[in-house]
Amino acid sequence: MRIRDVISALEAFAPTALQESYDNTGLQVGDKSAECTGVLLCVDVTPQIIEEAVSKGCNLIVSHHPILFKGLKRIVGATLVERTVISALSSGISIYSCHTSLDSTIGGVSWKMAERLGLKHVRVLEPQSHKLLKLSVIIPDSHVDVVRTAIFNAGAGEVGNYDCCGFMVNGTGSFRAKEGANPFVGEIGKLHNEAETRLDVVLPVWMQSRVEVALLQAHPYEVPAYEFVMLENSATTGLGVVGELDESVTAEQLVKMTKNAFASPMVRCTTPPVTSIKTIALCGGSGASLIGNAIGCGAQAYISSDIKYHDFIDNAERIFILDIGHFEGEQCTKEIFYHVIREKFPNFAIYYSETEKNPINYL
Repeated sequence: MRIRDVISALEAFAPTALQESYDNTGLQVGDKSAECTGVLLCVDVTPQIIEEAVSKGCNLIVSHHPILFKGLKRIVGATLVERTVISALSSGISIYSCHTSLDSTIGGVSWKMAERLGLKHVRVLEPQSHKLLKLSVIIPDSHVDVVRTAIFNAGAGEVGNYDCCGFMVNGTGSFRAKEGANPFVGEIGKLHNEAETRLDVVLPVWMQSRVEVALLQAHPYEVPAYEFVMLENSATTGLGVVGELDESVTAEQLVKMTKNAFASPMVRCTTPPVTSIKTIALCGGSGASLIGNAIGCGAQAYISSDIKYHDFIDNAERIFILDIGHFEGEQCTKEIFYHVIREKFPNFAIYYSETEKNPINYL
């Protein structure tokens, strides 16, 4: 098995196209064509993590946070990042990071957090836009089933919990083949009318290439008529989630549940409300920007991390805010990576880091 095979499994679950514009998800260091001897999972990559990978016989590290977030002008070991990169290269270790793409994908960080807390009816808190395309293609009636099946098999036509979704309109197309053409129907130099069907399907932007290849391979025309159009519709992917508990709880009960669910030694929060709490929004990582979304969707509590002082002040009377800590909220990423890789490669060596610890200490 090659390193690229592990990367393909991860990107099938969390496509890089889902990452935020500022992010650097993807292969950070190494050769993806190399044979993979084992995978070590962590949140952050440090020289100690590199040493652990070597000791475990792993030549691939999968992390949540990218080791290369800003550009490096030189690599001389002056910073932790530079020392980590040098250690990885000299040890033959590849590093792949799956950051905001994992935050935004269905089943990603916030979804796993919601699972730990026991939320039901979970949905995206801030759906992404400009992540959906509509494909319209004109097909001769004799080949509608063939082309449609090829497009669906390539991944187009999925809407929520439904697949093979499409809309067809029958009509008549016309064309005249010029000299040098090789028409599927009609004759050179003569106007031809053909019974045709227009098929419309939706697909995520990251599937465009493979859907287009499948379309061109299955379509009988020498030059098919088709177009991809960007949609304004919100996708089912995005940052944060919101869901409901089975039963309402008090603010004090929610704090206790949260500390247990995320192994948080302490929780920073606004003044606990006297009303009960049932609808909860949450976001892994630094989620202060989604407080307004949480309030807007009717959540009574919002769980995230890196909440600033003035965010607490400005929203104290509008929603119960709980800051559980950045590492505490994202350590579940290792569990996600493990299950994605294990499902694809059931007998492969995958390890959770044993040396990694929260860089923030509570005294």
